[in-house]
Amino acid sequence: MKSHLETSEISPDEWLSINQFLFEIKQIEKPCVSVYYPYGKGTETISLLKNTKREESIERIEKEIEKRISRLKKHPTTVGKTTKTLCIFGWIQNGKVTIKEIGTSKKLPYIYTVSKKPHIKPFFDILKTNHDVIFVILDQKSAKIQKFHGGQSIEEAKLGIDLRGRHKKGGQSQGRFLRARNTKIHVFFKKIAAKIRMMSQDVNLILIGGNGNAKTEFFDELDTESKKKCRFVTNVSFSTPKSKVYEKIIHHLYKQRRQHVSDVISRYEKLVKEGLTAKKNSVIYKALELGAVETLIVSADYHTSTQFRKIMKMLEIAKNTAAKIEFATSPKIIEKLDINDSVLAILRYRIK
Repeated sequence: MKSHLETSEISPDEWLSINQFLFEIKQIEKPCVSVYYPYGKGTETISLLKNTKREESIERIEKEIEKRISRLKKHPTTVGKTTKTLCIFGWIQNGKVTIKEIGTSKKLPYIYTVSKKPHIKPFFDILKTNHDVIFVILDQKSAKIQKFHGGQSIEEAKLGIDLRGRHKKGGQSQGRFLRARNTKIHVFFKKIAAKIRMMSQDVNLILIGGNGNAKTEFFDELDTESKKKCRFVTNVSFSTPKSKVYEKIIHHLYKQRRQHVSDVISRYEKLVKEGLTAKKNSVIYKALELGAVETLIVSADYHTSTQFRKIMKMLEIAKNTAAKIEFATSPKIIEKLDINDSVLAILRYRIK
């Protein structure tokens, strides 16, 4: 059985709106109830909230969330063309319950969790929000370097040199001119590389584009760590509008995420023989309670399974024991791992 989860890339406009919303939500440093549910499943979600007993302050928040869900049934909020998932966050501020919600046109995992701060990792992973990316456009005499956090440009630098295009005289004079010109370009590229190093703290993706061969010539000036993070982009220039720049960023973040999940799966498969994995829900539940789970691998479409509520509880325990949660969105991976109604775990240590 294949997952029905959509894996197509999000539009730049929706991506920007969600990034802006999450920038505000990330500032919350208070116990928070986070609820994600498919549009049309409001009644079931209210039932879930009512049937789960929490401490008094959390119950207050949940009652307000229930009211908000009832209102959203008829008039869902969305930042895309249609609403596929509604995401609601509630916390207590100055003695009063504060509720914020957003709707997205993409399918996100069904989540109901209480944690020390809002649970926004599904946005981070699946919709590729709030990442730090450096975007470089250059040729042999000009460079524009931008550092983005989500949809915000948080740092920018423009560099340039006066470079003559050609030399009219021939012979030795022509040779000296070309050597001097290449040296000037080489020094300029080194200056760009140094600026990127200064700006690349906490950055895990560097995108380089521009007309001509400058980007490939420049690549050799980067240090080893920067080269690992670097990807080339096509069809961009200094006049490329921001919406197109965002499209490139989103596309490469999606590619990077797919590779990351593939690496996690490969690591899981290698650790099976060492007894540092688990694949039965009952065993993983016990391991989570012991704090023995390092990484929990879950189908992002898990809410369609009969183990829905148990997996949801496991996600909350994972969140509150610092276990990493990796959502698989690829139907091929979900089918290969057979995790439609179960999860997989990489363990910190062996358990009996």
